[in-house]
Amino acid sequence: MDSKQGLFVKYSEGLLPQEEKLEIKRQQTTLTIGIPKEVLKSENRIALVPEAVSLLVSNGHKVIIEDEAGIAAHFENREYAEAGATIVFTHEEVFKADIILKVAPLDVSEMCLLKPRQTVISALNIANRNKDYFKNLVSKRVTALAFEYIKDKTKTYPITRSISEIAGNTSILLAADYLSDLKYGNGIMLGGVSGITPTEIVIIGAGTVGEYAARAAIGLGAYVKLFDNSIYKLRRLQNNLNERIFTSIIQPKVLLKALKTAHVLIGAIHSNNGRTPCVVTEEMVKQMKQGSVIIDVSIDQGGCVETSEVTSHINPVFIKHGVTHYCVPNISSRVPQTASYALSNCFAPIILNISEAGGVESMLKSDYGVLQGVYVFNGVITNKYIAETYQLPFQDIDLLMAALR
Repeated sequence: MDSKQGLFVKYSEGLLPQEEKLEIKRQQTTLTIGIPKEVLKSENRIALVPEAVSLLVSNGHKVIIEDEAGIAAHFENREYAEAGATIVFTHEEVFKADIILKVAPLDVSEMCLLKPRQTVISALNIANRNKDYFKNLVSKRVTALAFEYIKDKTKTYPITRSISEIAGNTSILLAADYLSDLKYGNGIMLGGVSGITPTEIVIIGAGTVGEYAARAAIGLGAYVKLFDNSIYKLRRLQNNLNERIFTSIIQPKVLLKALKTAHVLIGAIHSNNGRTPCVVTEEMVKQMKQGSVIIDVSIDQGGCVETSEVTSHINPVFIKHGVTHYCVPNISSRVPQTASYALSNCFAPIILNISEAGGVESMLKSDYGVLQGVYVFNGVITNKYIAETYQLPFQDIDLLMAALR
């Protein structure tokens, strides 16, 4: 009886048999992280700032950064070298790393440098991809994660939220700039002053971008009208703002009436999968004021305005039907240093978690939020929307993870 009791105590103290303990306790993995210089000319952000590099290096990891990769965000080679990074002078050297961390989606020239079993973390911007893009990734047998789909423990999108906060604020600053411009606007100051009717801002989308755009616009004294199809989101936004503003579900007649008197339209609809719905027709745009401004923040998912066309930071605007359109997908790249810190704050903990888990696959098995960012796993498409859109073979990521256990 005593011997059985002793055996029971031994198991109850340890909770698990010894062999199970050995399986759970993983050895920390040393990683090599590559940060290439962005080939997209309008991409000024960098995935890791010097402080984050210092953190990773102090934890035993190696960070390889291409020469002047951070220069557009005003981070010099010297800062990265002092943080412990290895500075290299070619793309090829960076792509020898275990994990490739970048901001913009992979370029065709970069895909040629990928190795089997490598992990790539970057944006996807799915509306601007094509079938060949995914076929090339599959043929390289890599694991690719889209950072805009990664979730945290609260089931929100931390990287998307951080970038959206920046995009929301920046969209209003951009609108103010173009609205006051004599070529693209009517010399109007965004906001309001005593004795003068305030400018009207229409915001479509009550998510993070919409909220921070509304905060900035209200702070400048503008009159804000906000549209969304979710009553819950509209109510939550009013509570967050602690102010009762004009809100409405997206009804074409009500929206058109608001657009006729609006000085600025902010398109801030976000889609969790695929393209954003197009809710502002070309006919609606024709009835907007001459010299008014559209900032389509949704353009990275296709845009929510029919007349929107993708532009870049080099040529950011065009005029159509007398209305100035700003349709740059990576709008936060206009303030690259701030945006780089926001990205880095999210990426560094993910890299540390990969190390502590014993590798990418082990981490994905235990972190369901990061798992949501995987769209290619070891050369297999795991995003159902991508597979169905481009008629490519698909396997459920949860089943693949279960097979690895």
